[in-house]
Formats: sequence, C-alpha cells, structure tokens
Amino acid sequence: MKIHRINPCKRWSDITIFNGIAHFVEVPECDLSAGIQEQTRQVMTQAEAALAKIGSDIGRLLSVTIYLTDFANLPAFNEVWDEWFPENTAPSRACVKAELANPGYLVEMAFVAAAGEEYQG
Repeated sequence: MKIHRINPCKRWSDITIFNGIAHFVEVPECDLSAGIQEQTRQVMTQAEAALAKIGSDIGRLLSVTIYLTDFANLPAFNEVWDEWFPENTAPSRACVKAELANPGYLVEMAFVAAAGEEYQG
C-alpha cells in the first residue's frame, strides 16, 4: 500500500496517510501570547484545514493526543474541546503534561483521522 505524504520536508510531513488513516500534528501558529483557550482554537482551526486537505472532517477523527504544558489549563482546554464536537462525536483521547519545543506553546495536539476516499489505498 502506498504511503501518502503531504508537504514532506527533511524533518517531517504535514500529514502522513497509510491505508486510509491520516496522522498529523498541530501547534498554535498565530498568537503565542494568547491564553490556552485561544491557542486551542488556533490548533483546532488548523486541524480542520488539514482534515479538509484530505477529504475529511472532525467527525472522522479517531484519536487525539493532547500535550499541555500545565494541567491547570485542562479545565479551560476542556471547555473549548467540548464546544468543538457535536454531541457524542468526540474521538478517543489522551492528555499528557509535557515541555513543548517552543516555550510559547501551551498546547500541541497529535491527530489520527480517517482520510477521504482518495487516500484509501
């Protein structure tokens, strides 16, 4: 089976798809001075754009790993998370406290999703 790599470079690909399953990571790219809720919204907006590139959407998310720099931000993060998903459509998730590559990042999210038909084989 073919491995699809979207925007590959030496260090990473924006999205990697194998057997119809897409993997990608998003970090806040706009305003790193923003609080956890705004950074989370940035990441979610970017994720929606990535999903659209592969013929998918948030309803096809299978799993998300959430990396937070401070668990004190978890309740505020969860408010945005709960708003993002229609009732009973949230994927499985893990939430980890981590030191992130950029000290301005409060959140990083790794997504696994079912890709659109074009990437099924």
